[in-house]
Amino acid sequence: MEKPELGRLVICSIVVFLGTLAFSCSVAAEFKKVKAKDMKLDGSLCSLPRSSAFGLGIAAVVCLSIAQIVGTSTVCIRSGDKKKTSRSRIVYITLLVLSWISFGSAVILLATGSSMNGGQPYGKGWMDGNCYIVRNEVFLGAAVLVVTTVVFTLGFTYAVGATIRHRTRPDEGGRDHQQRKVIN
Repeated sequence: MEKPELGRLVICSIVVFLGTLAFSCSVAAEFKKVKAKDMKLDGSLCSLPRSSAFGLGIAAVVCLSIAQIVGTSTVCIRSGDKKKTSRSRIVYITLLVLSWISFGSAVILLATGSSMNGGQPYGKGWMDGNCYIVRNEVFLGAAVLVVTTVVFTLGFTYAVGATIRHRTRPDEGGRDHQQRKVIN
């Protein structure tokens, strides 16, 4: 059994660490978001205070973005090193596309939710002067997408690593290195 490459292990560790941070920030943002009882009304104008969910959501976006870029760019650089079968290429591309789709969806949810928790003064609401509150479980949905993104990123990291792993090659005599016997 081969030992895992140190580089791939470091990349996976970075992706998992940053994904865990993004997940934690997303879950924390769900509990810290602005609630309807925080809304202040003055006639037809409304105001919402700034919430710590704003910073937590931004931190989640930053952590997830760095994890996605590190995982994707490093693996994409290494994927061109060796020949791959068409089947492994399909698996790799499928996991890569699914990773970016879940990443994009998570970023949209986190960025929108964070923006709506950034504070809204009277008459200058989030959109058209109206106050909007993030629905329940939006940040939790983003947390699920963060986990999905990390799993897909680790999946294609493994898929590419498996296809570029060093294999035994025949030597000059036509025998595999593993089959060669030393004669004393």
